[in-house]
Amino acid sequence: MSLRPFHLAFPVHDLAEARAFWGGVMGCPEGRSSDQWIDFDFYGHQIVTHLVPGTREANATNPVDGHNVPVPHFGIVLTLEDWQELAHRLKAAGTQFAVEPHIRFKGQPGEQATMFFRDPSGNAIEMKAFADLKQLFATQ
Repeated sequence: MSLRPFHLAFPVHDLAEARAFWGGVMGCPEGRSSDQWIDFDFYGHQIVTHLVPGTREANATNPVDGHNVPVPHFGIVLTLEDWQELAHRLKAAGTQFAVEPHIRFKGQPGEQATMFFRDPSGNAIEMKAFADLKQLFATQ
């Protein structure tokens, strides 16, 4: 079975900020839009920012490998090269990280590069990469 694109819709409190962040900083091409929502191409997947005035970030976290991971969150598994390029772009844009870019589970099954940050509306995002993609679901 081939992997199919996912679709995720989430609230934002300002479409101009969403457009600047998702289209500009994240580099996601914009698709269709209206005065209430914007589609973005998120590495071949469809995400949709929906204007919901008054929405603000959740502050729940869960401890993972010594870091407090924001929950809920979403993201994508990139190549290591694309992950490094995105980390540099986010740092250059002054992005504040909930969890700085680093290698998690070093020397263990599932070793991965990861980083957590929030969009301007507070939606938590995790971007990760594996040197060996076979480690994505590794248990040993």
